[in-house]
Amino acid sequence: MSAIDDVLIFEPPIAPSVGMTRKPEIKLLRAEFGDGYTQATPNGINHIREVITLSWQVLSENELAQIEDFLKSHGGYKTFYYCVPGSALLKFNCDDWEATQISPDYFSLKATFKQTFTNHGIAGI
Repeated sequence: MSAIDDVLIFEPPIAPSVGMTRKPEIKLLRAEFGDGYTQATPNGINHIREVITLSWQVLSENELAQIEDFLKSHGGYKTFYYCVPGSALLKFNCDDWEATQISPDYFSLKATFKQTFTNHGIAGI
């Protein structure tokens, strides 16, 4: 497992299946006035974060275990790096994933990664 500044890089045993979804999560402060006028402003300097959903449609039991072990070891709050296709290496956390048994020996997995801008969960912080 590779790391940058004590933050592990998520390198799954096989690449996710085609069909990754990307949906930005935008945080705004809004003020609504009685005449229908609305004023909005960014809520913080990092008010737009990437939320991606990755799917692996066919995984062996060993491949599933490797991915789930990584996610469990981060407990939903520790940050890790992942290189989103067509983007730079970004920091994420993941507290939402689901595995499904699709045959006696194979599984599928779906995980949602949310970009984070903090170092929470990094050793020494």
